[in-house]
Amino acid sequence: MTITSNLEEQRRTEAGDPSMARRAAVAGGVGTVIEYYDFSVYGFLALSLAPLFFPQQDPATATLAALALFASSYVVRPIGGWFFGILGDKRGRRFSLVATVLIMSAACVAMGLLPTHANVGIAATVAIVLVRLVQGFAAGGEIGGAATYVAELAPPGRRGLYGSSTAIGATLGFAVAAAVVGAVRLGFSPEQMASWGWRVPFLLSAVFAVLALWARLRIEDSPKFKELEERRDGAALEKRPLMSVIRDHPVSVLRVLGLSIALNGTVYIGLTYFGIFLELKGNVSPTAVAWTAAAGIALAAMTYPLPGLLSDRFDRKPILVTAYLAFIVIAWPAFLVLSHTSSLLAIGLVYFVFMFFSGWVQVPTWALVAELFPTKVRFTGIALGYNLGAIVAGGTAPFIAESLVQSTGYDTSPAGWIILVALIGLLSVASVGRTASKSLPHL
Repeated sequence: MTITSNLEEQRRTEAGDPSMARRAAVAGGVGTVIEYYDFSVYGFLALSLAPLFFPQQDPATATLAALALFASSYVVRPIGGWFFGILGDKRGRRFSLVATVLIMSAACVAMGLLPTHANVGIAATVAIVLVRLVQGFAAGGEIGGAATYVAELAPPGRRGLYGSSTAIGATLGFAVAAAVVGAVRLGFSPEQMASWGWRVPFLLSAVFAVLALWARLRIEDSPKFKELEERRDGAALEKRPLMSVIRDHPVSVLRVLGLSIALNGTVYIGLTYFGIFLELKGNVSPTAVAWTAAAGIALAAMTYPLPGLLSDRFDRKPILVTAYLAFIVIAWPAFLVLSHTSSLLAIGLVYFVFMFFSGWVQVPTWALVAELFPTKVRFTGIALGYNLGAIVAGGTAPFIAESLVQSTGYDTSPAGWIILVALIGLLSVASVGRTASKSLPHL
């Protein structure tokens, strides 16, 4: 076989099957919607859950305790990332992606069945902590696995566009959670909501899980992974992917860590803390907040293919730099508007603009992190770096933001946090070269 024919065969292999790539994008996106619905519905109900599971504290402390519990689930995400990363790099992407959906959905249903502090005392607090830790464990393997799978099946030069399904899925998961919580609040009185209505959004996860499983059981492992698996009966697979990625790709792990801090530290302010901030201000009803959040987040998510296309055309770095600079500019005005308005139009506009630029961070990031690791450790490398960053700036973002407001007395103080993580993002991409036009690293 000539060199020319070898190159042609490589291009055909990389091009893959377009229908398989589309199924991968749908399965990754749908599954991520459900998983992030399960994970985020707690955030939209945090203020309702605080007196039910932390009743012996004053309201301000109970609120911080509920937000600290949201953050605690991120502590185990690296463990979940390690576990599912190894599973995905050794047993296959599909196996891991199905497992994360099952575990997350089961934990979400369990959350809806928990007894409250009034029923069993401190045992209720312990139980809700344990369930959140299980959710964090499953979330640790979800989005890295979806990003890995979609990137490996995307056509050449289209990893940004196809990878936008991961960001759309994660963001829409929060929008669906906000909409469901809004619908439940609309249908139940405050007394009913405190009594049992809060359980409904969690229990609905059982229905959504069926859709996610249907999508993911229809997919196959990527050709790149199958190639490794078939080489000398799997001898090319990495036996210790965690040790290998730390030893051979430390710079890439650190870069993903920085990208994750920037992504999570900005995104979770818009997805979770804005709603909590508005409820605490009391200028708008909780039901209106939930519906406005759902609309603003969902509309913004529909624009995410745009940064995917632009990052494929102009590469990842210019799009990311634009997004980080945009967050530095809009952070303070966003909180200024939210702290002084009762207009749902103004609130919805803030949500849309903030989450619009969130797409410019998320979409190129998911394409870029997949391009930093070879196939045999890609899942593990992404999961490790991303989940370490999620601990620092993901679940902690709402807690830190509210702590800043309570400690300084200034409603706009969380803007300083957004600016800090955006600067970390700028440093993380400062030395990144062009990756969009290159093939994924394989061996």
